[in-house]
Amino acid sequence: MVAAAAPARADDISVAGRSVVRVVVIAFEDGEVSDFGHGSGFAVAPNRIVTNAHVVALAARDPDNVAVGVVPSEGSKSYRARIIAVDQARDLALLEVGEGAVSPIPLFGGALEDGAPITALGYPGNVDLATARSADDYIRPLPPTRSVGIFSNVRPINGITTLLHTASIARGHSGGPLLDQCGRVLGVNTLITRNEDGDAPFAFAVANRELATFLRSARQPFQTVTNECISMSDRLRQDQDRLAAAERARTAEAAARDQSARDARQRSLVVIEESRETRLALAVLLMVFALVGFGGGGLLFAKDKAGQAKMFGAFGAAALLLAVIVFLSRPSRADADAPQPAEPGNSQAAVATPGTAGPKLCRLVSDRSRVTVSASSDVPLEWSASGCVNQRTQYAPNGDVWTRILVPDAEQAVSVLEYRPAAGEYVVTRYLLGAEAMGRIRALRREADVKTCSADPEARTVLADRQREVAALLPRLPNERLVYQCEDQ
Repeated sequence: MVAAAAPARADDISVAGRSVVRVVVIAFEDGEVSDFGHGSGFAVAPNRIVTNAHVVALAARDPDNVAVGVVPSEGSKSYRARIIAVDQARDLALLEVGEGAVSPIPLFGGALEDGAPITALGYPGNVDLATARSADDYIRPLPPTRSVGIFSNVRPINGITTLLHTASIARGHSGGPLLDQCGRVLGVNTLITRNEDGDAPFAFAVANRELATFLRSARQPFQTVTNECISMSDRLRQDQDRLAAAERARTAEAAARDQSARDARQRSLVVIEESRETRLALAVLLMVFALVGFGGGGLLFAKDKAGQAKMFGAFGAAALLLAVIVFLSRPSRADADAPQPAEPGNSQAAVATPGTAGPKLCRLVSDRSRVTVSASSDVPLEWSASGCVNQRTQYAPNGDVWTRILVPDAEQAVSVLEYRPAAGEYVVTRYLLGAEAMGRIRALRREADVKTCSADPEARTVLADRQREVAALLPRLPNERLVYQCEDQ
């Protein structure tokens, strides 16, 4: 029943939606609300929000009488914000939230192909007009509206690089992110074309290159991801194909070794048979010499020529002994199955077994990984035979794979960490989940957590059982899969 409640997949766009906020601007006069407006924005740091400059223009002009608020997509609270940077030319602004935290979203730093599918997230006003029952609905956390389209091409407007696209946006979308299919920011939605006389509307987003320049000028750090956008299903299928190809290659190599061994044995048998025949012929010839020696010795002895008879007899005895030695020293057919000595110059230095305990450095294998929001830096890892990692985290065994599920309190993500000692592989599978799902998993984690390493096999078995309960609540497909190859340090 628990497994049936788990979602089929962790949707990347939904994950990005948790980084999108509604930006509310409220003007006061004599203590009363005199004006109200809103747009969208997204987090580039837990307390920093990007939006359009025109969304907060009123507050920028009159900060004493105009308040700016940020309403996250999850939770139950909204927060006061202040403007810390504005770029009128690029129509960008950076806000700082005094309390609370919003999950930041990375910028995509790779190339975007014309016709690529894109998604716009934000809070369009026409949807609010249709659904809001009161002004409180504008400051109540709600998930952003999603609209999809394609990227058309790059268009400069007044010297600013923008992305022309077909996703439907409206007033209120301003400041929201334009995303690729993996949920990375491509640009900031800013304006739409007029829809007159039935013309199809188009939208423009300030491109990432302009956003990055603005953030650098504001001295605001941000994360950039350049990995290609590939679905998790495709990446897993590629990895399965790679494993199948590697298995086929190993099978073919083993078959080639077996055939080579059979060929070598056959060649050895031919050489052995020739040697046996040669030695048999030599033994027969020596036997003939022995008979001649013994016969000649007998005749000479009969003629009372004892001295010469002894010489012929000794010759016959020597020939007989040599014939026996030659016959018995014939190579055996079993010698063909003996291991062959290594050829000079082909000896290989001993290679350290990947599964050995000790410190290791693990490097990301990009063509086997799917990265959407995580950093891809090297990972140091100290492994022990009891499954203790970095002298503090206990992993549970499952065959030749050791696993640990991490459920942090400060991040809406569940990480399944796997180490395969035999292959020297470290795999991090990440599920980026919503607040409700994280709440359920954290409650279960508190019952299943093991704080320290343990050499007790029973304790590791209990950990494995508890982790299976946590895994049953996870989606079928994760958001990220980072595959590392580890080497001994």
